[in-house]
Order: sequence, then C-alpha cells, then structure tokens
Amino acid sequence: MEVDKIATVVPVADLPAAVAVWSRLLGADPTFVDGDRWAQFDVAGARVALAGTDSVTSGPGLLLRVADLAAARTEAEAAGLKVGPVEEGPHELRCLVWTDEGMEVVLHSK
Repeated sequence: MEVDKIATVVPVADLPAAVAVWSRLLGADPTFVDGDRWAQFDVAGARVALAGTDSVTSGPGLLLRVADLAAARTEAEAAGLKVGPVEEGPHELRCLVWTDEGMEVVLHSK
C-alpha cells in the first residue's frame, strides 16, 4: 500500500473549544477548519487532525491518505484485516480498517 500522507486524528466533542486548546498546545493556528466538523494543524512536519461532528473513529487513530483507495482497501483485506465499506465524506472517500489490536485506521483519498 502506498501512503501519501499520515496524520494523527483525535475525535473531540466540542471542536471550537478543542481548536483553542490545541492551538495553545501546538503554538500554531489550524491550517484548515471546516465548521464544527474538522480542523487540522500542520506543525513540525506532521499533521494533527481534530474530528468534531465528522468523526468516524471512537478514539485517536491514524489517517492514511492513499492514491488508490480501492486498491489499499483490497490490500488491507487480503492481509486479514477487518475493513469497512467505502464511504463518501465531505472532502474525500474513506474507509475504516481495524488492526488486530482493534486500533481504527482511516484510509482516504481525494
């Protein structure tokens, strides 16, 4: 599976409040905010995303951007991982993959 970008994603209940806290923690303003749905920070060569009403994971996890979502999903499934269906988000196509330990990973493409 070829991964173009990796981000940590953290679900939050109150996105505006979380943006204020994370802005102070990271010492930076978000690089993108989509209402109460999503915010992301690009700091120190890494991306941290906050998922508000657009959260698809139950806890913190990884967000992996891939060029070919269908191929990445098929590869994860062939590796014996549990995979969810492809869904259309507001800015991307995405699907969940669960590791053997139960960690939720979001595969997505534009």
